[in-house]
Amino acid sequence: MRPEILNPLFAALTDLKGVGPQLAKPLARLGLERVVDVLFHLPTGLISRIPVERLDQAQPGQTIIVDLTAQDYRSGRSPRAPFGVEAVDGAGDHVRLVYFGRTSGLARKLFPLGEKRRVSGRLDLYGDMRQIVHPDHVAEPGDETAIAEHEPVYPLTEGLTNARLSQLAEVALDRRPDLAEWIDAPLLASRGWPAWREAMARAHAGPRDEAARDRLAYDEIFASQVALMLIRQGLRNRKGRPIAGNGRLTGALKLPFGLTGAQERVGREIAGDMAQDVPMLRMLQGDVGSGKTLVALRAMLTAVEAGTQAALLAPTEILARQHHATLQQMLVGLPVNLAILTGRDKGKVRESTLMGLADGSIDILVGTHAIFQQAVGYRDLALVVVDEQHRFGVAQRLMLTDKGARPPHLLVMTATPIPRTLLLANHGEMDVSRLDEMPPGRTPVDTRVVSVDRLDEVIDGLGRHLASGAQAYWVCPLVAESEASELAAAEDRAALLRERFGADAVGLVHGRMKGPDKDAVMARFEAGEIGVLVATTVIEVGVNVPAASLMIVEHADRFGLAQLHQLRGRVGRGTAKSVCLLLRSQNLSETARERLALMRETNDGFVIAERDLELRGGGELLGLKQSGDADYRLATPEQLVRLLPVAHDDARLFVERDGGMDGPRGEAVRLCLYLFERDAAVPLLRSG
Repeated sequence: MRPEILNPLFAALTDLKGVGPQLAKPLARLGLERVVDVLFHLPTGLISRIPVERLDQAQPGQTIIVDLTAQDYRSGRSPRAPFGVEAVDGAGDHVRLVYFGRTSGLARKLFPLGEKRRVSGRLDLYGDMRQIVHPDHVAEPGDETAIAEHEPVYPLTEGLTNARLSQLAEVALDRRPDLAEWIDAPLLASRGWPAWREAMARAHAGPRDEAARDRLAYDEIFASQVALMLIRQGLRNRKGRPIAGNGRLTGALKLPFGLTGAQERVGREIAGDMAQDVPMLRMLQGDVGSGKTLVALRAMLTAVEAGTQAALLAPTEILARQHHATLQQMLVGLPVNLAILTGRDKGKVRESTLMGLADGSIDILVGTHAIFQQAVGYRDLALVVVDEQHRFGVAQRLMLTDKGARPPHLLVMTATPIPRTLLLANHGEMDVSRLDEMPPGRTPVDTRVVSVDRLDEVIDGLGRHLASGAQAYWVCPLVAESEASELAAAEDRAALLRERFGADAVGLVHGRMKGPDKDAVMARFEAGEIGVLVATTVIEVGVNVPAASLMIVEHADRFGLAQLHQLRGRVGRGTAKSVCLLLRSQNLSETARERLALMRETNDGFVIAERDLELRGGGELLGLKQSGDADYRLATPEQLVRLLPVAHDDARLFVERDGGMDGPRGEAVRLCLYLFERDAAVPLLRSG
C-alpha cells in the first residue's frame, strides 16, 4: 500500500479545478497525468524580465515589464493582417503591441482604450518604431506580483502554454509533503544538498541550481538501487534447490570445435551457482558471436540431466524461432525433447505443448513472453534463460521465477555489451559473467564508411556481390520521430533494388508485418532464395544467416554505436570475408564522426560500449523505455554516471549495515521507493 502522506501527489490532474478533457490531452502527450508527473517535469530555462517605468530605460531585445495605456487600434485591410494596439508609457513615449492571426478580438478585450495595463514582453524595433509582438502577460496596473520577474520555462507541446504549466507546477509544489530524510546523514552533509521538499522548490525556481537538481537525481537513482538490492536480497532469502548434472548430455554434445577458455570459465561459474540452494541470478555478457547460446545450452542440459526442465525466453518471435532451430541442430542425436511456444501457437499445437510441459515430457521450452502467461504450467522448472534481457524489465524477469515449485535459477544473456555504470543502473541485483574471447573461425568484419553520395557505386558493388552467389542485408535509416516514415524509407529502398535486381531477389521485413509474413521472408532469406534483405532495425538482434556476408547501413550516423555494433554482428558468421558498409550523411556532427571512426577501428563490443556511454551519455540504453526499469525522469545520463556509484554504495549500506526496511532508515526509504514508483517489483519477492 502506498503511504497515505503521498496520496495528494498521486491524484489525477483531471481532479484539479480547471483541468478538463481539453487540457488533459496536451498534458498526456507530455506524460503528465498525475500531480507527481508535473512535480517531476522540471523547467529547462528561465525568463528574466526587467521592470521599467519608461520605455527609454530599456534596450531592444530585452524582456520588460512596463505600465502602458492603449490609445488607438490599427487593423490591416485583410483579416489575416496583423492587428496593432498603439500605446504610450507614463512619459508619453509610443509603442505598438502587435497581434497576429485573427486575434483582434482578444487584443481589444485586453486593452480597452484609455485604460492603463501592466504589460510584459520582448521590446523590439521595427524600423524606428518600438513594438512588442504578442505580449506574454497583461495584468491590471498596481499589482506588482501579477507578473513574475523570473519565470521558469517548461518543456511544452501544442495546446499548452508556459503560463498554464507554471500554474500547475505551483499546485504540485503546494501539495508536496514534508518527508523524513532517507539519505545517509554524513553523505547529505558532505554534499551540501537541501532537504527533499526544499530541493523540489529550488529545482522549479532555478533550472541551474545544481545542488537541488543533483539531490533529486540522487533520490531517483538511490530508489532504483535500493529496489534492486531488495530484489536480490529477497531472491537470496528464498529457498531454491541445488541442480547438478552427471555429464551424460553435455558430454554427448557434438561441437564443431572445442570450448574457448572464456566459455569454460563461465560454464564453471554457472555450474557453481546452480549447485547452490540459493537461486542463481546471473547475467552472461558476450559480444556477438562469442558463443553464448552454447554456454546457455550446456546449463539447460545440466538441468535436464538432473531430471528437471529449462526454458529459454526470447524478446521476438523471429529470435525465438531461430533459437529453436539452432538448438534443434545442436541437439541432434540427444534424447532431449525440445518445444517452442509463442503467442502465435494456437489450438491443438498449443494444447499439446502445454500438456507436455505439465507432465514433464518436454525438457526444454523456447518461446516469447507467452511462456510466462498464467495458463502455462511446468512439472518442474529449474532453470530460466532470458536472451537479450535489456528488452525485459525486472518485474518480467521475476514473473518467471514464480513458475517453479521453488524459484528456478535465472540466467540472463545479452549481446549488447553494457558499461559498468549501466549494469549498476539496471542490473544491480545480478552477478555478471563475461565471454571476452571469440571461438576460432570467426573472421573480423571489415568496416568501411562511405558517403551517401556514392549510393550508385554501392548498389553496383551490391550487384557484383549478389552475382557471386553471396547474400546481403540493407538496413534503412532509423527515423525516431515516426515509425511510418521509417517504414516508407524501407519500402522505397526495396522498390529501387527490386527494379535493379528483380522482384524475387529482394525481400523486405519491418516491425509492422504480421509474424507469419515476416517468418516467410526470413525463411526464404535463410534458404538462399532471396539475395538481399531490406529491413528496419527489426533484424538488429539475433538473426543468423551464415551466407550473408555484406551489411549496408543507410544513414549510419543516425544510429547509436551499440546498435551499429549489433547490426554489424549479423555478418561475419560464415567462412567468407564479410564487409559492413556504413553510409553516412554529408553533414556529420563531431560525435557522429567519432562514432563512425570507432566502428572502423575496432570490432570489440566492450570497447565500443564504454565509448558509446561517453559520447551519448548512455542514451542508447537509458533513453529507451523498453524495460520499464530504465525510466529516469529527474536524473540525466551525466548525473547517472556521476552519482550512481555513490547511490549503489549507499543502497548496499542501507540493506546490509542499517537493517534494511526494518532498520531506522526503513520508513523514510519506503517513502522514497513509493515516491519514485520503484516499489512495483517488491511484492513479487514475497510470492512463491
